[in-house]
Amino acid sequence: MKRLFWLGVGVVAGVALSRKASETARQATPAGLASNVGDAVRELAGAVGSFGAEVRAGMNEREQELHDMVEERTAAVTPPSGAGRHAARRPARRARRAEG
Repeated sequence: MKRLFWLGVGVVAGVALSRKASETARQATPAGLASNVGDAVRELAGAVGSFGAEVRAGMNEREQELHDMVEERTAAVTPPSGAGRHAARRPARRARRAEG
């Protein structure tokens, strides 16, 4: 009975090590490396995009604070919120022709 138990433990350990070794070998191939790099680039692009959105939101918030401060101190009417330079608007882009 003891021998059967240890045989089972050995088989399970062998299968686990075999799977781990084959996964490590797959990651070392060019396709595996490209997959890892692609995932890292996608993650970085998402982080940069969210950082940019947070910066724009902070700029809009600070611009609104400054407009309110100017109105309070000078009694001058400033443009309504969202009409500032940093409002969420994008300039129209011209389409490029494909050269070739």
